[in-house]
Amino acid sequence: MIHASDFLHLPYTPDLTEAGIAYALRSLAYSYEREGRSPYGRLRRLVANVSVELAFRRHLSQENTPFDIKASTPFTDHERFDVVLNGHRCDIKTFLISHREQIKDIRQNPAILMDAPALVPSDSHAGDGHSYDDIYLFAFMTGLVAASQADLQKALAKRQPHYLVHVMPMQWRKPLHWKPLGTLVLKSESAEELIVEVNGQDEAREMKRKVISLAPGVKAKVNESFYSITSLHVQRMPEARVGIHGEGISQTHVITPHDWANIWVYGMDIFMTGYASYEEMSQRATLLQPGSKTFQYERTHVKNLALPVSKLKSIKKLLTSIK
Repeated sequence: MIHASDFLHLPYTPDLTEAGIAYALRSLAYSYEREGRSPYGRLRRLVANVSVELAFRRHLSQENTPFDIKASTPFTDHERFDVVLNGHRCDIKTFLISHREQIKDIRQNPAILMDAPALVPSDSHAGDGHSYDDIYLFAFMTGLVAASQADLQKALAKRQPHYLVHVMPMQWRKPLHWKPLGTLVLKSESAEELIVEVNGQDEAREMKRKVISLAPGVKAKVNESFYSITSLHVQRMPEARVGIHGEGISQTHVITPHDWANIWVYGMDIFMTGYASYEEMSQRATLLQPGSKTFQYERTHVKNLALPVSKLKSIKKLLTSIK
Protein backbone atom coordinates (compact mmCIF):
# COMPACT_ATOMS: atom_id res chain seq x y z
CA MET A 1 0.00 0.00 0.00
CA ILE A 2 1.13 3.53 -0.72
CA HIS A 3 -0.05 6.98 0.35
CA ALA A 4 -0.30 10.26 -1.56
CA SER A 5 2.89 11.37 0.23
CA ASP A 6 4.68 8.61 -1.71
CA PHE A 7 3.84 10.26 -5.06
CA LEU A 8 6.79 11.73 -6.92
CA HIS A 9 5.72 15.23 -8.05
CA LEU A 10 7.77 16.44 -11.03
CA PRO A 11 7.71 19.97 -12.50
CA TYR A 12 6.71 20.56 -16.11
CA THR A 13 8.62 22.77 -18.55
CA PRO A 14 7.75 23.68 -22.18
CA ASP A 15 10.87 22.00 -23.56
CA LEU A 16 9.30 18.67 -22.58
CA THR A 17 6.40 19.36 -24.95
CA GLU A 18 8.81 20.33 -27.74
CA ALA A 19 10.72 17.06 -27.36
CA GLY A 20 7.46 15.12 -27.23
CA ILE A 21 6.23 16.69 -30.47
CA ALA A 22 9.48 15.85 -32.27
CA TYR A 23 9.12 12.22 -31.25
CA ALA A 24 5.38 12.07 -32.00
CA LEU A 25 5.94 13.28 -35.56
CA ARG A 26 8.61 10.63 -36.14
CA SER A 27 6.17 7.98 -34.92
CA LEU A 28 3.85 8.66 -37.87
CA ALA A 29 6.20 6.65 -40.08
CA TYR A 30 5.31 3.37 -38.35
CA SER A 31 2.09 3.93 -36.37
CA TYR A 32 -1.44 2.94 -37.32
CA GLU A 33 -4.75 4.43 -36.22
CA ARG A 34 -7.73 2.29 -35.40
CA GLU A 35 -10.60 2.47 -37.86
CA GLY A 36 -12.41 5.78 -37.56
CA ARG A 37 -10.00 7.21 -34.99
CA SER A 38 -8.36 10.60 -35.48
CA PRO A 39 -4.55 10.52 -35.27
CA TYR A 40 -4.34 13.79 -33.34
CA GLY A 41 -5.53 12.48 -29.98
CA ARG A 42 -2.93 9.73 -30.16
CA LEU A 43 -0.24 12.27 -31.04
CA ARG A 44 -1.13 14.43 -28.01
CA ARG A 45 -1.03 11.38 -25.73
CA LEU A 46 2.34 10.44 -27.18
CA VAL A 47 3.61 13.98 -26.53
CA ALA A 48 2.52 13.54 -22.89
CA ASN A 49 4.12 10.08 -22.65
CA VAL A 50 7.49 11.27 -23.94
CA SER A 51 7.34 14.40 -21.77
CA VAL A 52 6.88 12.29 -18.63
CA GLU A 53 9.69 9.90 -19.58
CA LEU A 54 12.10 12.80 -20.13
CA ALA A 55 11.02 14.53 -16.92
CA PHE A 56 11.64 11.28 -15.02
CA ARG A 57 15.11 10.89 -16.53
CA ARG A 58 15.86 14.50 -15.65
CA HIS A 59 14.83 13.85 -12.05
CA LEU A 60 17.04 10.75 -11.83
CA SER A 61 20.02 12.71 -13.13
CA GLN A 62 19.44 15.63 -10.77
CA GLU A 63 19.16 13.28 -7.78
CA ASN A 64 22.25 11.30 -8.86
CA THR A 65 20.15 8.12 -9.01
CA PRO A 66 21.99 5.57 -11.17
CA PHE A 67 20.09 4.35 -14.22
CA ASP A 68 20.73 2.95 -17.68
CA ILE A 69 19.06 3.51 -21.03
CA LYS A 70 18.39 0.54 -23.30
CA ALA A 71 16.60 0.17 -26.61
CA SER A 72 12.89 -0.36 -26.16
CA THR A 73 11.29 -3.68 -27.06
CA PRO A 74 8.99 -2.66 -29.99
CA PHE A 75 11.10 -3.58 -33.03
CA THR A 76 9.32 -0.99 -35.20
CA ASP A 77 10.41 1.88 -32.96
CA HIS A 78 14.18 2.06 -33.24
CA GLU A 79 14.34 5.48 -31.58
CA ARG A 80 12.50 4.46 -28.40
CA PHE A 81 14.50 3.74 -25.24
CA ASP A 82 13.55 2.56 -21.77
CA VAL A 83 14.96 3.53 -18.37
CA VAL A 84 16.55 0.62 -16.54
CA LEU A 85 16.69 0.85 -12.73
CA ASN A 86 18.86 -1.66 -10.87
CA GLY A 87 18.52 -4.11 -13.76
CA HIS A 88 14.74 -3.67 -14.08
CA ARG A 89 13.44 -2.35 -17.38
CA CYS A 90 10.83 0.35 -16.71
CA ASP A 91 7.69 0.78 -18.80
CA ILE A 92 6.12 4.14 -17.93
CA LYS A 93 2.36 4.28 -18.37
CA THR A 94 1.21 7.91 -18.56
CA PHE A 95 -2.39 9.11 -18.28
CA LEU A 96 -3.03 12.64 -19.57
CA ILE A 97 -5.70 14.46 -17.55
CA SER A 98 -6.97 17.42 -19.58
CA HIS A 99 -10.40 18.19 -18.10
CA ARG A 100 -10.23 21.46 -16.14
CA GLU A 101 -12.31 20.26 -13.18
CA GLN A 102 -10.22 17.12 -12.77
CA ILE A 103 -7.02 19.17 -13.01
CA LYS A 104 -8.32 21.53 -10.32
CA ASP A 105 -9.27 18.63 -8.05
CA ILE A 106 -5.91 16.90 -8.46
CA ARG A 107 -3.94 20.08 -7.75
CA GLN A 108 -5.98 20.71 -4.60
CA ASN A 109 -5.82 17.11 -3.42
CA PRO A 110 -3.49 14.67 -5.23
CA ALA A 111 -4.78 11.91 -2.94
CA ILE A 112 -7.82 11.50 -5.19
CA LEU A 113 -5.51 9.60 -7.55
CA MET A 114 -5.32 6.81 -4.98
CA ASP A 115 -8.67 5.44 -6.18
CA ALA A 116 -7.80 5.70 -9.87
CA PRO A 117 -6.91 2.50 -11.72
CA ALA A 118 -3.38 1.84 -12.95
CA LEU A 119 -4.05 0.46 -16.43
CA VAL A 120 -1.99 -1.70 -18.80
CA PRO A 121 -3.46 -2.81 -22.17
CA SER A 122 -3.83 -6.59 -21.90
CA ASP A 123 -2.59 -7.26 -25.45
CA SER A 124 0.56 -5.23 -24.75
CA HIS A 125 1.11 -7.06 -21.47
CA ALA A 126 0.74 -10.41 -23.19
CA GLY A 127 3.08 -9.46 -26.05
CA ASP A 128 6.63 -10.62 -26.59
CA GLY A 129 9.71 -9.03 -25.07
CA HIS A 130 8.66 -8.88 -21.42
CA SER A 131 10.55 -10.19 -18.41
CA TYR A 132 8.92 -11.03 -15.09
CA ASP A 133 11.09 -8.52 -13.26
CA ASP A 134 10.21 -5.64 -15.61
CA ILE A 135 8.32 -2.92 -13.79
CA TYR A 136 5.46 -0.63 -14.76
CA LEU A 137 5.62 2.95 -13.49
CA PHE A 138 2.27 4.77 -13.47
CA ALA A 139 2.12 8.53 -14.01
CA PHE A 140 -0.71 11.04 -14.20
CA MET A 141 0.07 14.23 -16.09
CA THR A 142 -2.22 17.26 -15.91
CA GLY A 143 -2.30 19.54 -18.93
CA LEU A 144 -4.70 21.33 -21.23
CA VAL A 145 -5.07 20.70 -24.95
CA ALA A 146 -6.62 22.86 -27.67
CA ALA A 147 -8.23 20.01 -29.58
CA SER A 148 -11.38 21.70 -30.90
CA GLN A 149 -11.33 24.47 -33.48
CA ALA A 150 -12.88 26.84 -30.91
CA ASP A 151 -10.17 26.12 -28.34
CA LEU A 152 -7.50 26.41 -31.02
CA GLN A 153 -8.75 29.85 -32.03
CA LYS A 154 -8.70 30.95 -28.37
CA ALA A 155 -5.11 29.71 -28.00
CA LEU A 156 -4.05 31.53 -31.18
CA ALA A 157 -5.80 34.74 -30.09
CA LYS A 158 -3.96 34.63 -26.75
CA ARG A 159 -0.66 33.93 -28.55
CA GLN A 160 -0.24 30.70 -26.65
CA PRO A 161 2.39 28.21 -27.84
CA HIS A 162 1.01 25.91 -30.51
CA TYR A 163 2.10 23.40 -33.11
CA LEU A 164 -0.13 23.10 -36.17
CA VAL A 165 0.16 19.85 -38.08
CA HIS A 166 -1.72 17.93 -40.73
CA VAL A 167 -1.26 14.16 -40.79
CA MET A 168 -1.17 12.84 -44.35
CA PRO A 169 -3.43 9.97 -45.50
CA MET A 170 -2.07 6.43 -45.33
CA GLN A 171 -1.29 6.25 -49.07
CA TRP A 172 1.20 9.07 -48.49
CA ARG A 173 2.51 7.89 -45.12
CA LYS A 174 2.84 4.21 -46.04
CA PRO A 175 2.91 3.80 -49.83
CA LEU A 176 2.35 0.25 -51.09
CA HIS A 177 5.53 0.45 -53.17
CA TRP A 178 8.71 1.92 -51.69
CA LYS A 179 9.85 4.18 -54.49
CA PRO A 180 10.38 7.93 -54.95
CA LEU A 181 7.18 9.97 -54.95
CA GLY A 182 8.70 12.12 -57.69
CA THR A 183 8.52 15.87 -57.86
CA LEU A 184 6.22 17.31 -55.22
CA VAL A 185 4.12 20.35 -56.05
CA LEU A 186 2.53 22.50 -53.34
CA LYS A 187 0.18 25.44 -53.71
CA SER A 188 -1.43 27.78 -51.19
CA GLU A 189 -4.59 29.81 -51.76
CA SER A 190 -3.81 32.09 -48.79
CA ALA A 191 -3.44 35.81 -49.45
CA GLU A 192 0.00 35.93 -47.79
CA GLU A 193 3.17 33.87 -47.94
CA LEU A 194 2.93 30.53 -46.13
CA ILE A 195 5.91 28.60 -44.78
CA VAL A 196 5.29 24.85 -44.90
CA GLU A 197 7.46 22.12 -43.41
CA VAL A 198 7.20 18.81 -45.26
CA ASN A 199 8.05 15.73 -43.17
CA GLY A 200 8.61 12.25 -44.55
CA GLN A 201 11.18 9.54 -45.21
CA ASP A 202 14.02 8.90 -47.61
CA GLU A 203 14.97 5.64 -49.32
CA ALA A 204 16.61 4.27 -46.14
CA ARG A 205 13.43 5.13 -44.18
CA GLU A 206 15.25 7.84 -42.27
CA MET A 207 13.27 10.93 -41.41
CA LYS A 208 13.53 13.74 -43.95
CA ARG A 209 12.39 17.36 -43.70
CA LYS A 210 12.06 20.19 -46.20
CA VAL A 211 10.88 23.74 -45.48
CA ILE A 212 9.33 25.57 -48.42
CA SER A 213 7.89 29.05 -48.92
CA LEU A 214 4.56 29.22 -50.75
CA ALA A 215 3.72 32.52 -52.44
CA PRO A 216 -0.03 33.18 -52.83
CA GLY A 217 -1.51 31.13 -55.67
CA VAL A 218 1.89 30.08 -57.05
CA LYS A 219 2.87 26.43 -57.46
CA ALA A 220 6.14 25.50 -55.76
CA LYS A 221 8.14 22.40 -56.64
CA VAL A 222 10.10 20.24 -54.22
CA ASN A 223 12.72 18.27 -56.11
CA GLU A 224 14.02 16.45 -53.01
CA SER A 225 13.57 12.68 -53.12
CA PHE A 226 10.84 11.70 -50.66
CA TYR A 227 9.65 8.09 -50.43
CA SER A 228 6.81 8.95 -48.07
CA ILE A 229 5.18 12.10 -46.68
CA THR A 230 3.99 11.72 -43.10
CA SER A 231 2.87 15.25 -42.15
CA LEU A 232 2.90 18.94 -42.96
CA HIS A 233 3.52 21.69 -40.42
CA VAL A 234 2.76 25.43 -40.56
CA GLN A 235 3.60 28.13 -38.03
CA ARG A 236 0.42 30.13 -38.59
CA MET A 237 -3.10 29.00 -39.39
CA PRO A 238 -3.73 29.21 -43.18
CA GLU A 239 -6.91 31.10 -44.02
CA ALA A 240 -7.38 29.09 -47.23
CA ARG A 241 -6.67 25.71 -48.78
CA VAL A 242 -3.25 24.13 -49.30
CA GLY A 243 -2.74 21.45 -51.95
CA ILE A 244 0.06 18.91 -52.38
CA HIS A 245 0.61 16.63 -55.37
CA GLY A 246 3.20 13.94 -55.99
CA GLU A 247 4.01 12.31 -59.32
CA GLY A 248 3.77 8.89 -57.69
CA ILE A 249 0.27 9.51 -56.28
CA SER A 250 -2.64 10.07 -58.62
CA GLN A 251 -4.78 12.46 -56.57
CA THR A 252 -3.89 15.89 -55.24
CA HIS A 253 -4.38 16.09 -51.48
CA VAL A 254 -6.21 19.26 -50.44
CA ILE A 255 -6.02 20.59 -46.87
CA THR A 256 -8.66 23.05 -45.64
CA PRO A 257 -8.08 25.39 -42.66
CA HIS A 258 -10.12 23.01 -40.47
CA ASP A 259 -7.81 20.11 -41.38
CA TRP A 260 -4.92 21.50 -39.29
CA ALA A 261 -4.70 20.39 -35.64
CA ASN A 262 -2.78 21.71 -32.67
CA ILE A 263 -0.82 18.93 -30.92
CA TRP A 264 0.82 21.19 -28.32
CA VAL A 265 0.16 19.92 -24.79
CA TYR A 266 0.03 22.64 -22.14
CA GLY A 267 1.54 20.56 -19.34
CA MET A 268 1.20 21.52 -15.68
CA ASP A 269 2.15 18.75 -13.24
CA ILE A 270 3.43 15.20 -13.32
CA PHE A 271 2.57 12.76 -10.54
CA MET A 272 4.51 9.49 -10.58
CA THR A 273 2.13 7.57 -8.36
CA GLY A 274 3.64 4.12 -7.92
CA TYR A 275 4.91 0.96 -9.57
CA ALA A 276 4.19 -2.75 -9.95
CA SER A 277 6.26 -5.52 -11.45
CA TYR A 278 5.19 -7.35 -14.59
CA GLU A 279 4.54 -10.46 -12.51
CA GLU A 280 2.45 -8.54 -9.97
CA MET A 281 0.24 -7.10 -12.70
CA SER A 282 -0.23 -10.61 -14.06
CA GLN A 283 -1.26 -12.01 -10.67
CA ARG A 284 -3.08 -9.18 -8.89
CA ALA A 285 -4.74 -7.06 -11.58
CA THR A 286 -8.33 -7.52 -12.72
CA LEU A 287 -9.47 -7.45 -16.34
CA LEU A 288 -11.29 -4.28 -17.42
CA GLN A 289 -13.43 -4.64 -20.52
CA PRO A 290 -13.50 -2.10 -23.41
CA GLY A 291 -16.06 0.65 -22.96
CA SER A 292 -15.43 1.00 -19.23
CA LYS A 293 -15.50 4.44 -17.61
CA THR A 294 -12.45 5.19 -15.47
CA PHE A 295 -10.97 8.19 -13.70
CA GLN A 296 -8.73 8.96 -16.66
CA TYR A 297 -10.98 7.91 -19.56
CA GLU A 298 -14.58 8.57 -20.50
CA ARG A 299 -14.51 5.17 -22.17
CA THR A 300 -11.70 2.66 -22.59
CA HIS A 301 -11.12 1.33 -26.10
CA VAL A 302 -9.24 -1.89 -25.35
CA LYS A 303 -9.08 -4.58 -22.67
CA ASN A 304 -6.91 -3.48 -19.76
CA LEU A 305 -5.34 -5.00 -16.69
CA ALA A 306 -6.35 -2.76 -13.79
CA LEU A 307 -4.89 -2.32 -10.33
CA PRO A 308 -5.88 0.52 -7.97
CA VAL A 309 -3.13 3.10 -7.49
CA SER A 310 -3.50 2.54 -3.74
CA LYS A 311 -2.18 -1.01 -4.20
CA LEU A 312 1.00 0.01 -6.03
CA LYS A 313 4.44 0.24 -4.47
CA SER A 314 6.29 3.48 -3.67
CA ILE A 315 8.53 4.91 -6.39
CA LYS A 316 10.25 7.11 -3.80
CA LYS A 317 11.28 4.05 -1.77
CA LEU A 318 12.44 2.28 -4.93
CA LEU A 319 14.71 5.19 -5.89
CA THR A 320 16.03 5.53 -2.33
CA SER A 321 16.98 1.85 -2.27
CA ILE A 322 18.85 2.22 -5.56
CA LYS A 323 20.83 5.23 -4.31
